[in-house]
Amino acid sequence: MKVGYLGPKATFTELAVKKVFQGYEHEPYQTIPASMDAIVDKEVELAVVPIENALEGSVNITLDYLTQEVQIPIIGEITLPIKQHLMVHPDNQENWQNVSKVYSHSHAIAQCHKFLHNHLKGVPFQSVSSTAAAALMVMEHPDLKIAAIANELAAQEYGLSIVKRNVHDFDYNHTRFVVLSKKELDFQAISRSTHYKTTLMVTLPSDQAGALHQVLSAFAWRKLNLSKIESRPMKTGIGNYFFIIDLEMKVDEVLIPGAIAEIEALGCGVTLLGSYPSVMVSLD
Repeated sequence: MKVGYLGPKATFTELAVKKVFQGYEHEPYQTIPASMDAIVDKEVELAVVPIENALEGSVNITLDYLTQEVQIPIIGEITLPIKQHLMVHPDNQENWQNVSKVYSHSHAIAQCHKFLHNHLKGVPFQSVSSTAAAALMVMEHPDLKIAAIANELAAQEYGLSIVKRNVHDFDYNHTRFVVLSKKELDFQAISRSTHYKTTLMVTLPSDQAGALHQVLSAFAWRKLNLSKIESRPMKTGIGNYFFIIDLEMKVDEVLIPGAIAEIEALGCGVTLLGSYPSVMVSLD
């Protein structure tokens, strides 16, 4: 089995992959869509991509590509603690406070806003495709006084010196990753998790007052616990949205099918994106 993930090597996505998919072949891809396309093109059997961060919210490119470009079921979820570190090339570690620019993923930069404001005020920062890509850039340009915000694995992989640890603004910093596959794989056996979630995509009928309230009522009176509801633009015009809804249970034979049938009877469209085990891993 081969697992594709958002690369290059030493991203947080690879950390999640290493924690769960030991003994599998791992293949990095430059972007989140490329990781998903690898399943469609049969280059890999599974893909792991970030979908939400506790501080910065949803990863929109993942949601949009998953719901509008490819039809790949979610078969699992991995939640990983995120620890961001400031790192430089070893040649520049003595004068790290004089760096001319800081590179990282846009979410990582936002997660470390207070640190950057207090310790590197006025230093510009630039977003790149991943935290590991930032670390790679620092490694490849020792002549430039630049820094990266990334994880410890990236520092080890690219030979960088960590000059400040845990530079994220809040201690509870976690990222959710979804495991995607078109094959019927037993993620529960792989992850050994007993906690399940279900994700639905719901589109509302146009110009129907109270439609969202009716949708939520279908879950409420059945006492189905929703852990998340989020709207995303359908990209068909201003005011046109669909909703991503996460339920804290596995698809059963009565409650969730009954809720879906009731919602569809209202004129809504419902797509099951996945019903899957959810596991939280540690960095230890």
